[in-house]
Amino acid sequence: MPTVIAVHGDITKQKVDAIVNTANNKMRGGGGVDGAIHRAGGRAILLDCIERFPNGLATGDAGWTTAGDLPAQWIIHTVGPNYRAGQRDRSLLTSCYGRALEVADELGARSIAFPLISAGIYGWPLEDAIAAAIGTIVAADTQVEEVRVVAFDAAAYEEVRQQLSRGV
Repeated sequence: MPTVIAVHGDITKQKVDAIVNTANNKMRGGGGVDGAIHRAGGRAILLDCIERFPNGLATGDAGWTTAGDLPAQWIIHTVGPNYRAGQRDRSLLTSCYGRALEVADELGARSIAFPLISAGIYGWPLEDAIAAAIGTIVAADTQVEEVRVVAFDAAAYEEVRQQLSRGV
């Protein structure tokens, strides 16, 4: 089981082997975390997305690209369910975390930083988004040793920290 750490900060600044990106199905950049990662990492990420994912990526799946100018070696892209658009199957959300960890294992990554998938513009309720993240990560059979759950917002960070301390 990996060590799970709550972090209040900017995911693009995390010095880990892999950073997880909350991408959209088209895999061509977007807003929120996706936009921040593409802006900070540079054009190499978009070019790699176009090459590796010519038809995009399915909701709940994950794949990797270069990290471009970011301090990580890889970006693991995953497409979370859009709660606001009616995609409320929790197994799609937990699949994002599970698949990202599987990709991390394929790459040999030992440290990874996750944002709170689907908890931003896609509207997944925050407490459940955090519970899905932590529950999936701690139950995963993975070679990843350190997982950072990175919250940009102070309230979200506090909720991650509290859920981790309760062992949720």
